[in-house]
Amino acid sequence: MKIAVIGGSGFVGTRLIQGFEHLNGVDVINIDKQPSRSYPSITQIANVLDKDALARLLKGVDVVVLLAAEHRDDVTPVSLYYDVNVQGMRNTLEAMEINGVKRIVFTSSVAIYGLGKDNPNEDFPAAPFNHYGKSKWQTEQVLQDWYKDHKDWNINIVRPSVIFGEGNRGNVFNLLNQIASGKFMMIGKGDNYKSMSYICNIIAFIEFLIWERTMGYHIYNYSDKPDFTTNDLVYQTGRILNKKIPTTRIPYWLGMLGGYGFDVLAFLLRRKLNISSIRVKKFCAVTMYDSTKAMSSGFAPPYELKEGLERMLEEEFMMKGSTD
Repeated sequence: MKIAVIGGSGFVGTRLIQGFEHLNGVDVINIDKQPSRSYPSITQIANVLDKDALARLLKGVDVVVLLAAEHRDDVTPVSLYYDVNVQGMRNTLEAMEINGVKRIVFTSSVAIYGLGKDNPNEDFPAAPFNHYGKSKWQTEQVLQDWYKDHKDWNINIVRPSVIFGEGNRGNVFNLLNQIASGKFMMIGKGDNYKSMSYICNIIAFIEFLIWERTMGYHIYNYSDKPDFTTNDLVYQTGRILNKKIPTTRIPYWLGMLGGYGFDVLAFLLRRKLNISSIRVKKFCAVTMYDSTKAMSSGFAPPYELKEGLERMLEEEFMMKGSTD
């Protein structure tokens, strides 16, 4: 089997290719606009906006895993979300059709549901609140329309919650770093649930779909259970690191006021700052998602959520701290 990972130079793609390395009979190509530090020899530099390049590189491929996306919440101009995410999908599908490739795994996002929803499952109506979520939903609609005329294709869509793990430098790492350093400030009560996906588990689930869901059209939420509240996350971090975590608490309204202040400052400085009103809103929102369908599909996560958190904290904060 030959697998093309599109957008495989980042965190998730690198770990996915690492998993494929250990499988006999699997040939992998990484297609990305950025070089891969870990896998330069199998990486071809190309952009999802270049359909001709995709068509050239997908020759002989059996399965495409599409990870490429604009995903930060401060991308400018906002048209990039739609150019890369939506048009990039159209280009990928057309390039696949040229080469007779009929299987794709696409990583969408729980962002399509919006914020503060009551544990939505896959049948919950989409109500994205930002351009990232809107573009991901539009991309799924492209796939829906494509499948109507391509019933012999195999399309698997994964909607992961926030992904964390060793080596990641995203929102979860930044939060854990603040907690571990004692500089953490709790905005609101901290009783909001936060669904999270451990990197080793999400990679194992993508591999499961490739090997076990070879026909038809499937959509899965993915998050590891049971969900933590923000207070749980602070407690577990302190327990694992064996340290008392001091927590300063401020009301939600005051946190949002501060976020708007940083929005103004970012506008005046023409810079992207780590704090913004949208990030405060996302931090305080309930982001819990039903992953019953994935967990009853026959897939068994290699690690519990608590184990994943322990593995990340030990590598990022305990092992490195002991060598500093």
